[in-house]
Amino acid sequence: MQLLIKNIATLVQVEQGPPALRIAGKNMQQLPVLENAFLLMESGRITDFGPMDECPSVSESASMIDAKGKMVFPCWCDSHTHLVYAGSREQEFVYRIKGMTYEEIARQGGGILNSARLLQQTPEEELYNSAMERLAEITRYGTGAVEIKSGYGLSFDSELKMLRVIKEMKKHTDVEIKATFLGAHAIPLQYKANRQAYIAEIIQRMLPAIALEGLADYIDVFCDTGFYTVAETEQILEAGGLFGLKPKIHANELAVSGGVQVGVQRGAISVDHLEQIGQAEIDCLLGSPITMPTLLPGTAFFLNIPYAPARQMIDAGLPVCLASDYNPGSTPSGRMSFVLSLACLKLQMLPEEAIHAATINGACAMELQQTHGSICRGKVANVFITKPMPSVAFLPYAFGSNLIETVILKGKVVETTAKG
Repeated sequence: MQLLIKNIATLVQVEQGPPALRIAGKNMQQLPVLENAFLLMESGRITDFGPMDECPSVSESASMIDAKGKMVFPCWCDSHTHLVYAGSREQEFVYRIKGMTYEEIARQGGGILNSARLLQQTPEEELYNSAMERLAEITRYGTGAVEIKSGYGLSFDSELKMLRVIKEMKKHTDVEIKATFLGAHAIPLQYKANRQAYIAEIIQRMLPAIALEGLADYIDVFCDTGFYTVAETEQILEAGGLFGLKPKIHANELAVSGGVQVGVQRGAISVDHLEQIGQAEIDCLLGSPITMPTLLPGTAFFLNIPYAPARQMIDAGLPVCLASDYNPGSTPSGRMSFVLSLACLKLQMLPEEAIHAATINGACAMELQQTHGSICRGKVANVFITKPMPSVAFLPYAFGSNLIETVILKGKVVETTAKG
């Protein structure tokens, strides 16, 4: 099955040669585009693109879309979400308005522990149905690849329940899904006086069962003040590695925690949050060819905490990735175009930098850079078509508008909004 998009006003994030591994530093300002272009897809892959005067003939059975006046982007690659959860936490939203901090709410049994109580009581089928609704939602907003974490179970049965839901989701969508085991998201209340007993539960019971069923690609730890220490993080990541799970880390959201350094030392695929980092952490990341610094400005926006120093990081030569952190407590939104708006407005990122961060660098943070995140021959045909826009900067500029008109996954149209 062929699909040809013709008369594209601007084809964004094109790669003529082999796919880039990641885009860093000053290179993030250079966004390759083609004006008045075509894009040809076949059997779920991008097969060709170029200027309209070189547009090839296609078979009579091919589908065609006229994108006159519109732009085509590769789908967003959202490398940090918690799409599987039960219930909502708007009461904590009200508590924060009244002056309570995220840490204070957590100490009183709210936050992650609140979500864990709800999830433990929710049947697997109900979790699956609600998570699939959220997946459909982010698909409408242009996301074509996503990482989903566990971490709201905090018990053997419930962590595996979450991961089984994610595994089932993979079977019923064309969105590329990566699964991350985040059993070390918080310490359950019953283990507060014996943290090592819960860590032993993760290492001795959860990890073998997860490996046996093939439920996860990565292992993550919340290495931050009030959660897991550097030593505990090392212990858990080392055990995960023995079961074939590559590391990722929640780090430096609440304090300079040492999470960046342990992540780099352990070869983490990404270190995420980074609202609280300094030059030592930047220097450490500069020494890693693997670890992707991942920023979650939606979290800083919703919790009213400092934003990550993206400008300092990029100017130092680092790549950065943008992700949504879609979850019920600190970022109840998976709308990546708004994440780009926050990156421009609050992180001082240029629109071109934000687009790189949400596409190819997001793919890199999920080890999908060879197949996703850019318009490149041979890559998976995950793209979206915008409504007419005057420039790429208009996408983050018009933060309240849904400018995505058509979403295509694996060469098939899956979402189309009303025109106009």
